[in-house]
Amino acid sequence: MTVSGSWVDAVVAAGAVPASHVPEASLGRNDVEEFTGADPVEAGELRVHPLDDARPLALGAVSFLDGIEQWRVVGYGGITPIVRAHAAAAIRRRGPDRRLRTVAEAAEEVAITRLDRLPAGVRRALEAADVRVLDFPAEDAGQPARALAAARLEVQKARAALERRLAEQRLRALAADEWLVVDGVLSDSAALSEHPRALGVVKSHGAQYFEGAELERALTLRDAHRTGVFRPKMRGAGRDIYSWYVRLWPWEGNDLLYGLLRLEARAHPDTLGLAAPIAAWIRAQRAPIATPDRRWDRLLYPIHDVETYLRARAPSDLTSQPASRIPHPGSRLPRAAS
Repeated sequence: MTVSGSWVDAVVAAGAVPASHVPEASLGRNDVEEFTGADPVEAGELRVHPLDDARPLALGAVSFLDGIEQWRVVGYGGITPIVRAHAAAAIRRRGPDRRLRTVAEAAEEVAITRLDRLPAGVRRALEAADVRVLDFPAEDAGQPARALAAARLEVQKARAALERRLAEQRLRALAADEWLVVDGVLSDSAALSEHPRALGVVKSHGAQYFEGAELERALTLRDAHRTGVFRPKMRGAGRDIYSWYVRLWPWEGNDLLYGLLRLEARAHPDTLGLAAPIAAWIRAQRAPIATPDRRWDRLLYPIHDVETYLRARAPSDLTSQPASRIPHPGSRLPRAAS
């Protein structure tokens, strides 16, 4: 029996009602959905620049970082959900031979619930189990839907912590001409946001940095074009970085966000000279296409490769319904009486 099976069985034996449900809200990560504002750096306003004459940045070696999160409600103590979660991150390095090889990885299983809301026996069983327990906030414990949303945030925090730890460790091991490309923002880490060869690739666009004509220029950016570099206004403990948009594929006939990426690099004068070569290099990473992933228009193939690697090593029962409880895969219909 696996360790995860042991602790789940233990809390069920202690009185938790068994469950097996992956809430819809657990799919992917959300960007912040608010207006934050930004200051253009290359000019007095946000402008659009073609990449026709830009030579892609010449890189000898590149390390790519990404992570995954998987979780499932495995039981209830009263109305309080008990979640089993798996978070993992990996870095795969591409050298001169163009082959991707894993150079670092980390994974963790955690239980997420609200210990002080569980029946005493269930709480004792979980506290005695060989698994780290994360509590979601007390204000989210009363209503199950809020509790699940709060649990999801805890899973995301666990994943982000693994990614940040691996990324910061990798920075110290980078060769003199090697870059680290991170799926996501750099500004969560001081070490990443200040490094001269760290690049953040952001696929989601919930945060709004511009309004009016500047927003329209950013979102209607044509294929093979980039915006000027801008400095996002920081939220909370965010670090100072430079950012710019680049379009990987024509959006006409699809959607405004189709093929649109936002890049992040350190806030330094050298970044201004690298903005066009980096954008051209990013467009060169479109091939091979990251299908069958539905985000292929914004997903760099090496990042897709890291995700594929991690999912192949993740617990299979967190992405499929257990056959012993569910009569048909993916179905939540009750088993018919014989």
